[in-house]
Amino acid sequence: MTRAKNRLPKPDPDSGIEDVPLLILEWLGEQGISALIRFDAERPHNQWTFAASGGALSHPIRNDSASANTCLNNGLALMRAQGLNIPF
Repeated sequence: MTRAKNRLPKPDPDSGIEDVPLLILEWLGEQGISALIRFDAERPHNQWTFAASGGALSHPIRNDSASANTCLNNGLALMRAQGLNIPF
């Protein structure tokens, strides 16, 4: 019997995982904005958090929502309200 060598599985391009959230986070990083999206299993509601700060943002933003999609969309709306032109 052989032991696993803690290698990551190879990505499957046909897996159906959406690339857009990763592209958004990468674009934000290129603009000097630190950003994250997080899931907190210990919270019963609004388990998703999106936070961003730095770069062209005049003040940090944070949004908590029940779904990843809503959380990211609301976070982008908050950044647009600060004048950030997000190409997504």
